[in-house]
Amino acid sequence: MSNYVKLLNNLEKLKLIKIKENVDQYIELINNNKKDIVDSLYELTNLELEFKDKKAITALVRMAGFPYQKTFDDFDFSFQPSINKEEILDFKNLRFIENKENILFVGSPGVGKTHLATSIGIQSAQNRYSTYFISCHDLITNLKKANYENRLYDKIKNYEKYSVFIIDEVGYLPIDIEGANLLFQLINKRYEKHSTIITTNKPFGQWGELFGDNMIANAILDRLIHHSHIININANSSINLKSLIYFLYLLIYHYFFLILETLQLILCLYHLI
Repeated sequence: MSNYVKLLNNLEKLKLIKIKENVDQYIELINNNKKDIVDSLYELTNLELEFKDKKAITALVRMAGFPYQKTFDDFDFSFQPSINKEEILDFKNLRFIENKENILFVGSPGVGKTHLATSIGIQSAQNRYSTYFISCHDLITNLKKANYENRLYDKIKNYEKYSVFIIDEVGYLPIDIEGANLLFQLINKRYEKHSTIITTNKPFGQWGELFGDNMIANAILDRLIHHSHIININANSSINLKSLIYFLYLLIYHYFFLILETLQLILCLYHLI
């Protein structure tokens, strides 16, 4: 076996994919005195580093759990004239992460809150910041499950670590006292350590009603609003029907499972009798 074949095998074992793909080209350039050995090695290693960097960024974006891949360029700012475009685009520099600031998007359904939160999240992930996206309903469900299984500390620790943590749709579905307490524990752990992005359809004055407890609501808001950017988005009348349909879908989805659980409980009680 020649040293050339051994070299290719070593590159494959070391998973230096781009170097292996381009090594023949650079051997030719060196042999023809068009490149020296140092420049060739530098360019080959640079190709490998760029490839691994792109691969890592792709993995970070994929693992973040975004509902879709939408960036700032996909957002139609002319459709939402109430938004300060320069203020939103300033988030692209990610200073809010270094400053451990939160971003709160407030507005009725369908105005683009989730799109903008996702765009900021994708920008963060592409710059190698650990990022995670989750709906408020799924988050509380996960926290309740972890609490029931005596894994709450580990679950909160996992969510706490992200540089950017996006909680979508706060207020779209009812939140009970247990859920409110669990959410507070997470927000409290992240407070002044990392950035949290919230989208909500409820004005802050209605959060006491949303969480069923003014004290918990105020405690959560206190930690979110401190060191934060609050973006209020006014509804565009042309999207009201779409928003209403989406809101009704969420309500039906939630109450369907609630009714199903109630019927199962009644059947269990019936068999016991």
